[in-house]
This record gives sequence, structure tokens and C-alpha cells, in this order.
Amino acid sequence: MKQKLDLNSWNRKEHFLFFKQMEEPFYGITTTIDCTKAYTKAKAIGVSFFSYYLHKTLSAVNAVENFRYRIIEDEVYVFDVIDASATVMREDTTFGFSYMPFTEDINEFTQIVQTEIERMQTTTGVFTREYPENLIHFSALPWINFTSLSHARSFTWPDSCPKISIGKLTDENGKKSMPISVHVHHGLADGYHVGLFLEKLQQLMNE
Repeated sequence: MKQKLDLNSWNRKEHFLFFKQMEEPFYGITTTIDCTKAYTKAKAIGVSFFSYYLHKTLSAVNAVENFRYRIIEDEVYVFDVIDASATVMREDTTFGFSYMPFTEDINEFTQIVQTEIERMQTTTGVFTREYPENLIHFSALPWINFTSLSHARSFTWPDSCPKISIGKLTDENGKKSMPISVHVHHGLADGYHVGLFLEKLQQLMNE
């Protein structure tokens, strides 16, 4: 479900109109997140670490309203729930775009992720199904401890989905961490909102 925002009463109307006219309205932030407790918790409950941190990422996304905004035909809508389209690598090293609907139950979500990963192995190409609009674009680069990241984009494509990427898990003196890159449409979210998302994500990873 989604609701259209009343732009005339929205306190971000001028920000939205200013940034949406730009050829590149997206901006990105790269930082690191502490995964020490999260990694231990995932192993303790028998959940893959990928499923675990993707679940926490979606939980944090859904907790920040600005991350649930999407631009549809020049109008801004707020969705009730945001799901994930994660890149999944196949055995031949190509990848495709998946669809993983969010659910609060971690075990149910883990099963959704595993089923979708298995389905992706039977597909070819990039687009493997129809995709809803209430998505984040998610990717994992477990081979790279990156310090910055950019995305391929078509400026003519009306895109407003946040793009979140996770890098290599590293361990230094018992402290585990991963780089995270967050790209958002500046007409919908500022650095403050990205900060809220990262703060919520770290809180969830520390549980």
C-alpha cells in the first residue's frame, strides 16, 4: 500500500523540486558498521549472515519514513513496507536482480532469501521477473573492503530507489566490521535521514 504526499503542505517541497530537476539527483555516503554482535547472533540462531544483515538493513529502511518515499510520475508516495531487490550471483558468475519481500520474522525472511537465491540459479540475464516499486536496490561485494562506491545509472530512467551496498567482512582484534554505501535521491532524503538510517541499522546490528 502507498499514499500520495500533498506536496503543497510538505516541508520538503522546495528541496524536492530543486533536486528532482538535476541530471544526477543521487548522492552517496560510505562508512563502516560494527558487525561483531550481529555475526555472533546470526551463527547462534543458524541464519546465514547475508540473510541476517539484509533483514536488519530492511528493518532500518522501514523505520525511516524518507527511505519509504518514491517518485512516481512526478508525485511523491510513501509506501507502508519496503522490500529488497538484491543482486544474486549465479554459478557462472553472472548475476540477476532478485525480489525478496520483507517480513519481520527473521526465520521466515531467511527462507524467502534462500528460496529466491535458488530460483535465481535457474534464470539468465539481469531482469528475472516483474518488480514492484516499493524496493531498495541492494548488493553485496564480499570480496572488497571498499572505501567508496559509485553506481551505473541512466539519467533518463525515473529512479528514486535507495541503493545500499555492503562490502567485505573484516576482523581486527576480534572486532568485525563491514563497509556500507548508501545512495539516495536528494529530493527525498538528506544527510540527516541517512544518518537516522545508519544509526538505526547499527542499533539493530548490536542487538
